[in-house]
Amino acid sequence: MTKTTGTQSRTEIDIVFEKIATAVLVTIVKTVAVSVWWALLFPMISIPIAAAVAVGVWLDWRAGVAVVGVFIAGMVLWRAGSPETFERWITSRARTRFLIWWRYRRLWDRRIEACGLTLVRDDAVFVPRLLGVEIGDTVDRLRVKMLPGHCPEDYENRVKRIAHTFGALDCRAIVTAPGVMELVMRQSDSLAHPITAPRIDTPRWRKGAA
Repeated sequence: MTKTTGTQSRTEIDIVFEKIATAVLVTIVKTVAVSVWWALLFPMISIPIAAAVAVGVWLDWRAGVAVVGVFIAGMVLWRAGSPETFERWITSRARTRFLIWWRYRRLWDRRIEACGLTLVRDDAVFVPRLLGVEIGDTVDRLRVKMLPGHCPEDYENRVKRIAHTFGALDCRAIVTAPGVMELVMRQSDSLAHPITAPRIDTPRWRKGAA
């Protein structure tokens, strides 16, 4: 009896270790995949960093630090000389990618289930697929693939719940293609911030009035 208990105990320990090892491996793979993806999205940052690491490994760590310093100085000069292009290629893209992950992809399965838009069949949970996200200044647009058996009314009747779940001011559901819904999330009010009107006593305005 003792031998059987010991065998069972060792088996349970092996199972626990296998689960831990699997979880760690999955985490490592996801981290590497995300790192590679971000490196491809921002080559103007990833390439200099990779070059600095390569120089530091193959030549000397001080040379690698020098490469990093040159890279940082170049980024500062770029930001000061052309803020529009820096915003378009660096700041705006990074902000957009982060907001897509933070607002929607991070907890998509859990939140869409809370909205009652998942289906359970044969003990398996099916989740509508998030096809794409477009982040705007005040409005975000999500393209969602409906599950078989869903209809547009399933989304239209839950727009208030969807908006509340995803932290939006309101939501509209629009059919854009067979089996595809567009969820328009209003994240902020475009009229909430005052706009400074141009002065009308300038020579240009006086000339236009004349």
